[in-house]
Amino acid sequence: MTAQGAEQVIGSLRNILGDRIVTSMSVREHHSRDISRFPPVLPDAVVFPRTEEEVVQIVRLCAEHRVPVVPVGATSSLDGHIIPVRGGITINMREMNQIREIRPEDMLAVVEPGVTRKQLNTALRDTGLTFPIDPGADASIGGMAATRASGTTAVRYGTMRENVMALRVVTPDGTVIWTGSRAKKSSTGYDLTHLYVGSEGTLGIITEVTVRLHPIPEKVSSAICTFPDVKSAVEAVIAAVQYGIPVARVEFLDETAIGAVNSYSKLNLKVAPTLFFEFTGTPAWAAEQAQIAEEITASCGGTGFQWSTDADERNRLWQARHDLLWAARALQPGFDIYTGDVCVPISRLAESIVAAREDMDASHLKGVVLGHVGDGNYHTLYLIDPNKPEDYAEAERLADRLVERALAVGGTASGEHGLGLGKLKFMRKEHGAAVDIMKRIKQALDPLGIMNPGKMGQEG
Repeated sequence: MTAQGAEQVIGSLRNILGDRIVTSMSVREHHSRDISRFPPVLPDAVVFPRTEEEVVQIVRLCAEHRVPVVPVGATSSLDGHIIPVRGGITINMREMNQIREIRPEDMLAVVEPGVTRKQLNTALRDTGLTFPIDPGADASIGGMAATRASGTTAVRYGTMRENVMALRVVTPDGTVIWTGSRAKKSSTGYDLTHLYVGSEGTLGIITEVTVRLHPIPEKVSSAICTFPDVKSAVEAVIAAVQYGIPVARVEFLDETAIGAVNSYSKLNLKVAPTLFFEFTGTPAWAAEQAQIAEEITASCGGTGFQWSTDADERNRLWQARHDLLWAARALQPGFDIYTGDVCVPISRLAESIVAAREDMDASHLKGVVLGHVGDGNYHTLYLIDPNKPEDYAEAERLADRLVERALAVGGTASGEHGLGLGKLKFMRKEHGAAVDIMKRIKQALDPLGIMNPGKMGQEG
């Protein structure tokens, strides 16, 4: 890309978008970063399309002048996905936020990419259906599809991979394609839908998402239980999963995380390794699940098992869990968070989390271990002083050890945060020669390399 090329694209887009192309420093700075640890990079301009046709025009102009294009949703990514490392045009999809269709009889909804998960669930309120994928932040559906997001409910409902039925995508040359269908299954053609789900904006711009909906359960109950140590808590999760309890959510927080939650969210939980459960179903079935879980946790040394169907209490508990990133940051004001995110086979979960906690305890850094442990996914949050390079280096060392251990037992470098910039260095180790196939796909679909350059398909 040349500076002249970017200027030509910006000039042409002013004629199309008017004041919806912005070059002010404040807006460019806002779009130069996400909430990750990576240094910001300014885009040359930020555009706010309202229609698919405008996205087509933006992409065609950028392709003509070989200007990079980086799509942005709610800017809540944690690993540098939306940082425009080579400048260019950032496409903010927030104004493409219409719910185009809700079809309760087919249990699906069709939305534009800027629709957020909370917005969709508000619209579903009177249908008896819900969109259950919950990454914590009020992320956009398009961004969730692009990063193959999941979250606390994945143990029951799966990730975006299982809940995206079809897409409309603007390809790097400005062609509009649609993938998938509204049918529950198909055996025709390559599965392009799942090629784009998780592609992180490197293969095209998502302009429409058809998502699967689920019935709102008749009864929802939550439970909490503490354990003498990390190993006991995780072994209780493994036993519950292997028993076959269809828990809607099961979250692990170590004692440091509980201390942070108590302080930040004004709770009074026992400071010990803790499991949060959620059960759904008929009143009798939700109660029976809780009873079985209580017996299992007790056999693993769990104490203080308490469960409740009170909605306010449940919401307060889960909001505290979702606020844990900010709670951890508040442990050392002014510090940044360096995140770890791996997923391992459930049989190797206990040893993996224990090792992560031991690494943290042996380090000079403070941090917490937490996770959506029902599906083997857990996180570390390391607190680092942004003015101390040695803190960053130590956090990187710890996070790399986390990944190395996960890969050694057949796990993955990222359970839900995606690759972004942070995990590219592990692509070859995890995927081997398949990385070359990914690069060929990238080259075939984006020969000019303009779609979110410097990320997946060009590095690794």
